[in-house]
Amino acid sequence: MLLYVAFGSAIGGVARYLLGGLLQRVFDTTFPVGTLLINVSGSLLLGVFVRYAMDTPTISPDLRAFLTIGLCGGYSTFSTFSYETITLLEDGEWSRAGFYVVASVVLALLGILLGFWFARQAISWK
Repeated sequence: MLLYVAFGSAIGGVARYLLGGLLQRVFDTTFPVGTLLINVSGSLLLGVFVRYAMDTPTISPDLRAFLTIGLCGGYSTFSTFSYETITLLEDGEWSRAGFYVVASVVLALLGILLGFWFARQAISWK
């Protein structure tokens, strides 16, 4: 089980690093848009994986650990989110920090709901 989690974490962490950096360069801003989009997409993926795994017998406990704890855990960046929020506050950018917090939480929750919906659709197509 630990190897599944470790392998998933490695893949998720590398994906976060590459995609987050790419998004930050594409948007060319000091606002942490890369982290915001990683958090939202990570929540969407977690929603799909958890709902599908809980509603069908097709995903083994090892694969579930790989996808959720490993891959999504390595990919999602809420610790970075917290750091960047504090940095914005320390820089006196209170409104941007507030927007960042609200957008991250609301969009991540919507990502889980959308992930649940995608998983239910996939299950109904079987």
